[in-house]
Amino acid sequence: MKRSLTMGAVLLALLIVPVVVAILLLAGPQPGLRYEEINFADLPGWHTADIMAAKPALLKSCEKMANLPSNRRLPGAAIGGVGHDWTEGCNALVGAGSRNALQQALLDHFEPLAVSLDGESEGLFTGYYEALLQGSRERSARYNVPLYMRPPELVMVDLGAFRSDLRGRRIAGSVRNGRLMPYPDRAAINDGALDDRDLEVLWVDSAVDAYFLHVQGSGRVQMPDGSLLGIGYAAQNGHANRLIGRYLIETGAIERANISGQSIRAWLEANPDQIEHVLNTDPSFVFFRELNGGDGPFGSANVSLTPGHSLAVDRKHLPLHAPIWLSASYPNPTASDSPDLPLNRLMVAQDTGGAIQGEIRGDVFWGFGDDAEEIAGRMANRGRYWLILPKMLAAKALRQNR
Repeated sequence: MKRSLTMGAVLLALLIVPVVVAILLLAGPQPGLRYEEINFADLPGWHTADIMAAKPALLKSCEKMANLPSNRRLPGAAIGGVGHDWTEGCNALVGAGSRNALQQALLDHFEPLAVSLDGESEGLFTGYYEALLQGSRERSARYNVPLYMRPPELVMVDLGAFRSDLRGRRIAGSVRNGRLMPYPDRAAINDGALDDRDLEVLWVDSAVDAYFLHVQGSGRVQMPDGSLLGIGYAAQNGHANRLIGRYLIETGAIERANISGQSIRAWLEANPDQIEHVLNTDPSFVFFRELNGGDGPFGSANVSLTPGHSLAVDRKHLPLHAPIWLSASYPNPTASDSPDLPLNRLMVAQDTGGAIQGEIRGDVFWGFGDDAEEIAGRMANRGRYWLILPKMLAAKALRQNR
């Protein structure tokens, strides 16, 4: 049901007090990133990486920024400036038709900044993928696990709209008796909190597959006739992620050194009587929507993701749409006992995630298919990144260090 403007105004008024309380609870001293000038030529892999493979991701973000009002800030950290700050550089990137031309456009209009926190430049980089599930529009003995659409009463609040130092932080809940209250957690929803409301988008045949879809945020559902239906993130219940791998490590079910998406699936398959209990230890719950058309799942930057070149980041510390040079490694998808492969490439910050928190933290989108799942399931590698900004914004960031 479409909400009237009057109802929206009333809802906003109802939210003011609880949001202020939430802000006070979440506020606190925040450590800042430090930036250092570096030459593009000194980036690992600058002379050999296939930077043209990142151009589709660059073009999608440049198009999005071009459609922003000229004085509208980029989503995420304020260091990203406003849409107009990127116009000249993006025009050069769009017009670059070769690797050399793209390199020159970056050299002419952008500056890479080495990023560190308290002298530490390395952090954790993981991977995610577009999951494959089996499902149906109708509930049956086989298809009995629901994927829910966003409930109409769910309110998501961007705390950054109230205080700049909370940019990138959000809370969610529902309004009851004039107060924003926590929404039901995973256990409550699985116990029937949303039953008999016709909120099911689809039904799938595996609670484990559904959980992994919640973690990945998007996927494809193979229907009984063999067709594939895209499904994507619509909202989240506001509870903090507590991924089940953490519980399995804490209880000794899986050793920390052996934790991966693959080992978690194997443990759950071997312990089917524990599946419901283990899944319910993660209170976070995701709601979905059908994806009609487009060329892939959409990230938080509201652009379709480019496999291998879209990066999920903590928007409290990084601006969405910004190019990033990543130097890390990733698992060999064809040989799990082989050394990891080097990962030096141009990326674009185009997504976020509940588990992606921290100044030097990222999640690489690997796309769809067996290789993507194999890489993402095992990737938990150390690495570092360089933030690439228009020269004017880079100079401003460097002045903040002084």
